[in-house]
Amino acid sequence: MTSLADGPAQTHLPATRVGGVDGVLGEDEVRRFVRERLDSVDLDGRSVCILVPDATRTCPLPLLLGAVHGALAGRVERMTVLIALGTHQAMSEEAIARHLGYAPGALQDTYPGMTVLNHEWWRPETFADLGMIPAARLEELSEGRLSLDVPVLLNKAVVEHDVALVVGPVLPHEVVGISGGNKYFFPGVTGQQIIDVSHWIGALITSAEIIGTTDVTPVRALINEGAAMVPAEKLAFCFVGAAGTHDLHSISFGDTISAWADSAEVCAATHVTYLDEPVRRVISLVPTMYDDIWTGAKGFYKLEPAVADGGEVILYAPHITQISASHPEIDTIGYHCRDYFVKQWDRFKDVHWSTLAHSTHLRGAGSYDPETGTERFRVNVTLATRIPEEVCRAANLGYLDPDSIDLDAEIAAGSFVVPDAGEVLFRLTPGHQGG
Repeated sequence: MTSLADGPAQTHLPATRVGGVDGVLGEDEVRRFVRERLDSVDLDGRSVCILVPDATRTCPLPLLLGAVHGALAGRVERMTVLIALGTHQAMSEEAIARHLGYAPGALQDTYPGMTVLNHEWWRPETFADLGMIPAARLEELSEGRLSLDVPVLLNKAVVEHDVALVVGPVLPHEVVGISGGNKYFFPGVTGQQIIDVSHWIGALITSAEIIGTTDVTPVRALINEGAAMVPAEKLAFCFVGAAGTHDLHSISFGDTISAWADSAEVCAATHVTYLDEPVRRVISLVPTMYDDIWTGAKGFYKLEPAVADGGEVILYAPHITQISASHPEIDTIGYHCRDYFVKQWDRFKDVHWSTLAHSTHLRGAGSYDPETGTERFRVNVTLATRIPEEVCRAANLGYLDPDSIDLDAEIAAGSFVVPDAGEVLFRLTPGHQGG
């Protein structure tokens, strides 16, 4: 049995994995792997905070959480599930119950002894102060892009447990490269400033460049720096799902860095689709798990690298009625390319940088001439949602009535229709670039 250190330093636990690129795991394989891995570490009598995704990630969370609970019940002193919202909307009791696999109001019937918490990012009392990342260190981590002191705040539930156990999927991501691992701490359950800084670093690099990168990107380096300040022992079950399903290709277990790196390699092989030619018109079918454009924009992020210059991505989501419930400031600034903000920094520097980052990620590559006020975009972005046309236009996005779209006719006309958009990344095959 591996003994975990009592101090704040992270014990290195090399990753072990079940499954791989080919095939999917059976439920019994999943339960057995989870049980064996948790049996192999000394958790008896300790307290465990289990960090899980919200409903904007596809995964068989009831299976995984059930396996974790079964392996820890009776061994650990207490278990708390913390939903890593980042700055997404809080989940209702009904939504949490559906997400975790229990009847509303009957958590203890399914998971006796377990507590479940939303990450209440909007409440100052949520956080513990772990210290500061100094400006000089941030400049080094960001490869010279930013230099400022960054306070490291973290949900105090993590600090108040002996062990932090991440249970979450690994996917191509527009800010960090590939999600998962320590990202469940930052931005998953952290405070606004480090979220703003990490997202703006990603925006300065640009989504199209960073997305799908298995390397330790500058954003990942910042996240790992913050995670090193977390006093709890940090372990992870990082898993890769079969796109569009609740099946799993693989699960990796180890410390949060090794488990993430192991899963990231599987993710890069299963969640990146290469096209030989750029596509000009994309109908991105945004699934209902994304309930606003703030989250549904992933249907653009994952397509941008494969779209021809002057092409168009249509986010088809008749279920979406608003741009963002949690971040109304995006309605004020609208959607623009990176340079629109960089070249007018005094005008925008006081807006949350994560909001600016979201704006640039959805509007994609472009240019801005401050002398003429002319903004040009490489790809056009159109919303086919229930958001009114005047709201779309005011936000600097195109509008299309979703009822006017005939998917069969679009396919026949050569449009590239992507079901369940938002998790699989599309790129051009090296050597087949072109606009």
